[in-house]
Order: sequence, then C-alpha cells, then structure tokens
Amino acid sequence: MPKTKELVSSSDSDSDAAEKPKAKKAKQQKPSKAASSSQDKDENMFPLSKMRFVNVSEFKGKVLVNIREYYDSDGELKPGRKGISLTLDQWKKLKEHIDDIDEAVADM
Repeated sequence: MPKTKELVSSSDSDSDAAEKPKAKKAKQQKPSKAASSSQDKDENMFPLSKMRFVNVSEFKGKVLVNIREYYDSDGELKPGRKGISLTLDQWKKLKEHIDDIDEAVADM
C-alpha cells in the first residue's frame, strides 16, 4: 500500500504563502541603440568589392578591424561567416608588413 505524505505546517499563514505562486519580475527593456549603431556601422564600412567590406567595430570593449563578406537579406546588408576580425595589435602588425606583402605579390 502506498503511503500518503501530509504537509505539516506550524501556522496557517505559512501554508497560505507557500501555496500562492510568486509573480515573476518583469524584465526591464534596455533602450534601443538600433538607430545610432546602424549609422555608426555605415560610417565605419569601407568597400573592397561588391559584397566585401572592411569594418571597424567594438566588441566587449575591444576595437576590431573586420574584413568580411556580406550578404543581402531583405534589402539589408548583413555580415556573413566568411571573414576575419583583427585586434588592434594584429591590425598594426599587418600594416607593418604591407610593403613586404606588396613585394611578394609583385614577385608572383
């Protein structure tokens, strides 16, 4: 035979509080930065070809130089998976090697 468990409480007020479901706190909406961020993106996008761009952005407090292919989604350009994000140190290192890279390209 299965045994039944009985809830034993020390007072009636405790049992009433335990039975009532607690209301969830409403999440506060953060102000939208869509208008300003999309304008900033346009200012920091430099075309390399039809759908390839260099973009300067900030992520988790770090400035990144992105070289990326974009795709068209309902008339809006969105970044694709193909590309690379360089930190400022990597970007500076690349710029230091530009003359050597140009020379290697010319030798091909």
